[in-house]
Amino acid sequence: MPAEQKRNLIDQSSEVSISKQCHLLGVNRSTYYYKPQPVSNKDLEIMTAMDKLHMEDPTRGTRRMMDELQKQDIEIGRQHVRKLMKIMRMKTVYCRPRTTAITPGDYKYPYLLRNLPIIRVNQVWSVDISYIPMQRGYMYLFVIMDVYSRYVIGWSVSNTMETSWITQTLLKAVDQYGIPEIINSDQGSQFTSQEYVSCIKTLKTCQISMDGKGRAIDNVFVERFFRTIKYEKLYLIQLNTGQDVVKACDEFINYYNCKRDHSSLQKRTPENVYKSAA
Repeated sequence: MPAEQKRNLIDQSSEVSISKQCHLLGVNRSTYYYKPQPVSNKDLEIMTAMDKLHMEDPTRGTRRMMDELQKQDIEIGRQHVRKLMKIMRMKTVYCRPRTTAITPGDYKYPYLLRNLPIIRVNQVWSVDISYIPMQRGYMYLFVIMDVYSRYVIGWSVSNTMETSWITQTLLKAVDQYGIPEIINSDQGSQFTSQEYVSCIKTLKTCQISMDGKGRAIDNVFVERFFRTIKYEKLYLIQLNTGQDVVKACDEFINYYNCKRDHSSLQKRTPENVYKSAA
């Protein structure tokens, strides 16, 4: 059970003490009493600038990101940049020479797509999360994409990155489209959690694949989709509420799936490729 659900089960009016309830539920008392602090308006402005810089060049790390922000007259230190990048789940990508073999224990699950011919729908699904800036606040967009057809088969928006949000969206897509052979993700905490791994294992025939740390090309199709939706839709309009974000994402994803031709798909739409091959 997610920690947030456990917190909601604790009853302050109960004769059982809060300490005892926390112990029975396996929740630290500090977790129960913790009140998240809202992000300041100044930090929200900085995060919006960082998001655009990251979409422009995802190879920027904390040092280069700090330098670019300071060029925009934003006074910020490297530790502050690192903190905001963590909140935004911003991944610095880079390619590095394969000089040493990776031992099995280095990653929770291996990357299965290297040199794999992707020749059919539902062979590989890629999943990822991206930060969405709003006028006051931010949301997260979770996307599930069929790699062969580039069809976005599932997506959801949330103001938190709880693993239960991801697993529920994923299971909904499985119910609608069937079980894929491989689901590929990065090594973010949501995707390496026991809850996520257990969810995938219940699918029996599905394998888990995870990107190598710092690999720029392992999850390229979803990363490219995030860049497209931001530059062609989300950056162009004012997003005031979560409902605005959901509406904008729904409009663009329907357009992307059903109307936007892809040169890599012989100028066909993802929906056309997916449904004609399924």
